[in-house]
Amino acid sequence: MTELMPILFFFSLFVLLILGFPVAFTLGGVSLIFGLLTFGLDFFQLLPLRIWGVMTNYVLIAVPLFIFMGVMLEKSGLAEELLETMALLFGRLRGGLAISVVIVGTLLAASTGIVGATVVTMGLLSLPTMLKRGYSAELATGTIAASGTLGQIIPPSIVLVLLGSILNVSIGEMFVGAVIPGFLLVLLYLLWIVTIALFRPELAPAMPKEELEQFRKNGMFRRILHAFVLPFVLVLSVLGSIFAGIASPTEASAVGAFGATLLTITAKKFSLQTLKAVMLETTHLTSMVFIILVGASAFGLVFRGMKGDHYLTELILDANLSPHFFLVIVMLVIFVAGFFIDFIEIIFIIVPVVAPIFVKMEVNLLWLGVLIAINLQTSFLTPPFGFALFYLKGVAPKNITTKQIYKGVFPYILIQLLGLALVILFPEFVTWLPNFLVK
Repeated sequence: MTELMPILFFFSLFVLLILGFPVAFTLGGVSLIFGLLTFGLDFFQLLPLRIWGVMTNYVLIAVPLFIFMGVMLEKSGLAEELLETMALLFGRLRGGLAISVVIVGTLLAASTGIVGATVVTMGLLSLPTMLKRGYSAELATGTIAASGTLGQIIPPSIVLVLLGSILNVSIGEMFVGAVIPGFLLVLLYLLWIVTIALFRPELAPAMPKEELEQFRKNGMFRRILHAFVLPFVLVLSVLGSIFAGIASPTEASAVGAFGATLLTITAKKFSLQTLKAVMLETTHLTSMVFIILVGASAFGLVFRGMKGDHYLTELILDANLSPHFFLVIVMLVIFVAGFFIDFIEIIFIIVPVVAPIFVKMEVNLLWLGVLIAINLQTSFLTPPFGFALFYLKGVAPKNITTKQIYKGVFPYILIQLLGLALVILFPEFVTWLPNFLVK
């Protein structure tokens, strides 16, 4: 019966989440019930100590600061200016608008890291233009949704901060290790768009020459300079300070929050009302992350108290699974879970359970963390609960159907799985840059 308790605990939690109960309260509530069954009233003495340990984690200060940075940049109008400039810059190429969306998605990922803000902004600004220019609805929606999710793997990323904290890997190392895999995905996206433009040019036409001529006459170089220099300076100040060893990720997140505020002031979009809106949204998003973290801490305490991690480790080791085979199973579980539950839930429920097993198997945890981050990025695109799909559907014109959005993201899901497979086969994509910088 003792060995069945962890299975019953995990199964009860998963069923309640699938039924749609709120994540934070489900995690906390189920953990409370099973904690009382496992520890008795002593559980109320253990739990506060566990929560206090999480809340005093210095690394997690980066979470609200990076969220503040992303929300403030959204209000600055930087994304709008970037999109307009890039669209005109690549407009003469077939597929140029789609290429510009991917590049802007990359720049916004390195500046903000907030999927919802990026997808909504690009959906509002780019989708009507792409449809007007004769782009296929599937290609347009798929490109926007996929580009918006790049903020999950390209640093600075909240996902990487949370994974680094749980796997006990330096956040700076996580950021450095994710750079090459992140840009590998960008390259694969661009190759797909170029292939479509070459073989199906009617799906991705070029922009009219008249508009491009008008752009060249009206201060083209000034607009390009203004659109690129400001975000580049911000990215350099945040990531450059981490990679150079000048600042820790937590300190760099404060630099990013301050820099985003300065950019908003420069763009003349700053006001007390804007600051209030940014602070409210930051508080809301941060509270959501941390209340789930509290519930996840209770879950981890109870699961380990039941010796669930011990039983699971023994089961895996007795089965004589190779580390790579077990890794493939875990990646498959995370991929399927991404169809139904949020990436934060996956990080806090699945990762702490499997991490000790990977430690015993002597798997590189930095490599593992980046693989999980790529896999979690895919969860934003997989129906029925892909958040990027919800965000895009919310701002898309009424004639764009959910079926078209699903068909549009399908090739990008395959591309992300290809990227994941390449990083599994070639760990150097993750480990080379951190090792090079250490030298």
